[in-house]
Amino acid sequence: MSGPPESYFDTSGWDAREVRSGGSRRIPISTPSGGFRVWTKRVGTNPELKVLLLHGGPGVTSELYECFDTWFPRAGIEYYHYDQLGSFRSDQPEDPALWNLPRFVDEVEQVRRALGLDASNFVLLGQSWGGLLAMEYAVHHQEHLKGLVISNMMSSARLYNAYARDVLEPSMDPSVLAQIKQLEASGATDDPTYEQLLMEHHYVLHVCRLPLEEWPDPLQRSLAHLNPAIYVPMQGPSELGLSGTLEGWDRSADLHTITVPTLVIGATHDTMDPAHMRWMSEQLPRGSYLHCPDGSHLSQFDDPGHYFPGLIRFLQAL
Repeated sequence: MSGPPESYFDTSGWDAREVRSGGSRRIPISTPSGGFRVWTKRVGTNPELKVLLLHGGPGVTSELYECFDTWFPRAGIEYYHYDQLGSFRSDQPEDPALWNLPRFVDEVEQVRRALGLDASNFVLLGQSWGGLLAMEYAVHHQEHLKGLVISNMMSSARLYNAYARDVLEPSMDPSVLAQIKQLEASGATDDPTYEQLLMEHHYVLHVCRLPLEEWPDPLQRSLAHLNPAIYVPMQGPSELGLSGTLEGWDRSADLHTITVPTLVIGATHDTMDPAHMRWMSEQLPRGSYLHCPDGSHLSQFDDPGHYFPGLIRFLQAL
């Protein structure tokens, strides 16, 4: 898929727009279903280091990265919040044909061009689904990258499913797991009981290891703003593995082709296998690994003392 020509994007007057809108900007993108706009917000100024944040989901929001506002500005890092098409602050077309991986990759490329990012300054950071999308972008467009960060995402949906099946599920109370599986089999994943069981027996152990009453407001808002019209078809209805259109995705064999400096971040209690993510870093020609010993899937919230210092060291070394 090819985006519109460079002249399509009007980047003149960027500073004036930022003053008026608190740094936010809605970027026009072209899709097979027509033109739409996606929300971005720039924070900071650094001509040599600009980080574009890819949120998880798919269909969640960049609210998950609001905690970066505590760490990145004082480190002198310029970065961009960005809600992907269909997410809360961007246009939300009701067109299932748009929710596929190649189109999202093309969207990221259009956003890069609109923001004026290039190989002299552009770092792509993606977590969870955002990490998957970042890997896919690097496979197709790494000539535009200065660096890459893959946070809390394995390079194979098949191996992620195996980890969920062989490690995470057996650690759960068998009766609870049986209830969860029964609700999934009956298509009742919208039943409040399903969400409650996952919260008490999975999320607080492997997604964010804070007591539920202490879950940060940005995390709660992002989950409340999730767009199920994107999430369910691509991720699948189950929270224990991938079962949607991404189920067959695998870039393990292509990691050696990503030659830009790349940081892989994993965590002890993650939904993703930390051993596999360490292995990923070893397959990348210029890869390194950051482990969060006290963290889970959202280590920026439950293990910030390891997550941010390690991430910032990598970015500043670029």
